[in-house]
Amino acid sequence: MLRLGLFDGAYYLAGYAVECALKACIAKGTQRHQFPDKKKVESSHSHNLRELIRVAGLDDARVEQASQEPVFRTNWDVIQSWSEQSRYRRHAPEAARGLLDAIGDRRHGVISWIKLHW
Repeated sequence: MLRLGLFDGAYYLAGYAVECALKACIAKGTQRHQFPDKKKVESSHSHNLRELIRVAGLDDARVEQASQEPVFRTNWDVIQSWSEQSRYRRHAPEAARGLLDAIGDRRHGVISWIKLHW
């Protein structure tokens, strides 16, 4: 989408990729045939990335990673500007590129870090 100049869609869907990755971490914590905790299930029905980090049990790990890797900390700060309301906003090409870079950076990106926990 970014290459096609669809910056609004690229921005919006990139954020959802992070949301889905965090929800995969949450789902991993539920075993087959296990009846999941109701509060955890309700809390996971969120688009708020900070809340999903908390529900996934990754907040301490995120803080530790951010303290060890300034680039990761910067990338995390960039993605915090995303929300599900992004679909109703216009996004400059630079903002879309910045978000995708923060998410997809192979060494310090948010998705690379989340993958370590799912």
